[in-house]
Amino acid sequence: MEKSAYKIHIIGAGVSGLIAAQILENYGYHPTIIEASSAVGGRVKSDVVKGYSLDRGFQVLLTSYPAAKKYLDYDGLALQKLLPGATIFKNGKAQTIGDPLRKLSLLFPTLLSSIGSLADKVNILKLNARLKKKKIPAIFKTEEKTTLQYLKDFGFSNEIITDFFKPFFSGIFLEPNLETSSRMFEFVYKMFGEGLAVIPKNGIQAIPNQLKNKLRQTEIRLNTAVKQVKNNLIILEDGEEIKSDFTIVATEASALISNLKNQDTQWKSCDTLYFECEKRAINKPLIGLISDENALINNIFYPTSVATNALGNKEILSVTIVKKHDLNEAELIAKTTADLNTFCGISDLRFLKRYQIKKALPQLSNIQYELSSTETQLNSSLFLAGDQLLNASLNAAMIAGERAAMGVIKTLEDGLIVDELSSERPS
Repeated sequence: MEKSAYKIHIIGAGVSGLIAAQILENYGYHPTIIEASSAVGGRVKSDVVKGYSLDRGFQVLLTSYPAAKKYLDYDGLALQKLLPGATIFKNGKAQTIGDPLRKLSLLFPTLLSSIGSLADKVNILKLNARLKKKKIPAIFKTEEKTTLQYLKDFGFSNEIITDFFKPFFSGIFLEPNLETSSRMFEFVYKMFGEGLAVIPKNGIQAIPNQLKNKLRQTEIRLNTAVKQVKNNLIILEDGEEIKSDFTIVATEASALISNLKNQDTQWKSCDTLYFECEKRAINKPLIGLISDENALINNIFYPTSVATNALGNKEILSVTIVKKHDLNEAELIAKTTADLNTFCGISDLRFLKRYQIKKALPQLSNIQYELSSTETQLNSSLFLAGDQLLNASLNAAMIAGERAAMGVIKTLEDGLIVDELSSERPS
């Protein structure tokens, strides 16, 4: 049978599904992606609201992600760089700290700041040195503990944990108590140390758009919701039945596959609110951290500090909330506005958009970096992809998509057509 004749379907047009399609194309197959929403990207999406490009949640790309370097054209994304540091709002004052070895202008603000003791600053240098030497596979073989316990065991003071580590990594892990695995902390910290945090000039949606635009032999069916996935059969919500030789489920699979009904993924949620304002409280491209534990808001960022998507002289402010609350939208806007004024001295805001993201990141334990292609296989025709198989990161989504696609290819090549394809494998 010709490769193009195989009916290979991918459920979900997120990053993992798009990578799976690219791998299948590389081997000569013509997959079909089925996506419930109106655009590719999954959780990596942007919208244009009143002329502004707004990401669905504050998201950055870490340029040191190995899989991202492999699959993304960084130049084509017109990446805008954030400085390696943060502005911390504490007791009504703003102080900036950062890595002076990577950005000399952060040397004196960091040395002069009251954030953390001298011992804390020495410990940061020690942590940097340790993780620079530690290889990624070793990180994911280390015994897990909470990030909070890891920091305490390393010798960091309660002050720097509260003022810096909690608000910074809470915004990444989307939970306020640093209960996330120390493996994830070491991995993310290492990635920050070896590269830069960046945002595409046209918003985070540029990443899946670029992956989509690379596809040449893939059909993408948008606005097509799947009800159930069986062996060699996909049933859509409208009742249509699609025969499938192989199916990769690159989205939450428990609702689609009957024998996974009791294996629901647990999710972390967050709120991101966008405001229009006249000026910035942080002049440089830095994330702002609110260290006061009485604040509902966790971190702030001005997308207009790295991209020219402002209308006229207006600025855009994003605010991330990771703490649980039971406020309705009007109450949340009022509380956020009050917090911004109280803790950051920011006023004169005009509300633009709220994103209530109920499934922002998968909540995982025993997290891993890698898996084999056979580990993505449920049965002879069904495969799984998505970052929930490994760890909550864009890097993991790419790896899982690649492994699932290779699982399909291995099944085909080792079974029906191994001799035919042996000379056609990409190097």
